[in-house]
Amino acid sequence: MGAPALLACDWGTTNLRAWTLDAEGQVIGDRDFPLGVSKLAPGEAARRFAEEVRPALQADGLPAVLCGMIGSNLGWTVVPYLDCPAAAEELRRAMVEVEPGVRIAPGLRCEGIAGAPDVMRGEEVQVFGWLAADPARRRGRQVVCHPGTHAKWILIEDGRIVRFVTAMTGELFAVLGRHSVLKSDASPDDPAAFDAGCAAAGDGGGLAARLFTARSRVVGQGAPAESTPAYLSGLLIGAEAASLPALLGVGADEPVALLGDPKLTRWYARALSARGCRVSEHDGEAAAVAGLFDLAQLESVR
Repeated sequence: MGAPALLACDWGTTNLRAWTLDAEGQVIGDRDFPLGVSKLAPGEAARRFAEEVRPALQADGLPAVLCGMIGSNLGWTVVPYLDCPAAAEELRRAMVEVEPGVRIAPGLRCEGIAGAPDVMRGEEVQVFGWLAADPARRRGRQVVCHPGTHAKWILIEDGRIVRFVTAMTGELFAVLGRHSVLKSDASPDDPAAFDAGCAAAGDGGGLAARLFTARSRVVGQGAPAESTPAYLSGLLIGAEAASLPALLGVGADEPVALLGDPKLTRWYARALSARGCRVSEHDGEAAAVAGLFDLAQLESVR
């Protein structure tokens, strides 16, 4: 492990994850900060970055590459979306320097559904990091699912992100579990209830009607109330797994790479496998580090 050469940050809506990397891209140090852009006052990002993030990682003076919502209208400065299709090199050229040695990557925009565009900020860096980890992935067609608050299904052709679709699955789960008749403090870690929810998702259609089964199975069938969060999770993820691939023209026989937090990818793997889909799971943090390092391409880190 060498000397610190780069500060890499994935700065999202609720959290900031930062790593110091050596000249080979190996992690030297890492920290989480409760400094999501939703918690920042206008114009505050630069000061908090200089006064809190850099000192905590002993990264004063290091070049820095940032991605995520820090490039939105809630963050440091607005970095315009880059239109798809897009490759890592195009993302690199579109980065914006906000102060000497500190650059922010743009997000991506593509043609969405129902006549509206679709957008992402941060997930694209993980995808490009995942591609960089294995050159074979840059050839041909790949399908990546990135679970999360706003899950992304991403179509890649010859190393370029061609199109993607966003599903608000994680946010729906949070809202329904806290503010509806389905609210519960029970753990969603119940595989049997999750599987039942996946089965109830059917083809993903009529979701509003299917959601009511999360209540009716308890009050009308005697299912344990504490199984509701897991059932709801299975129902939502199952509906996503059943309906989202078709929106990208992805066939049932195409493999899906799950990229993200292992705590989430395991449930998506379970739902997709139940439908006969071939899946593989990949760590999102490692991909983010690889993607940020790949974007840097600075003389000081070569």
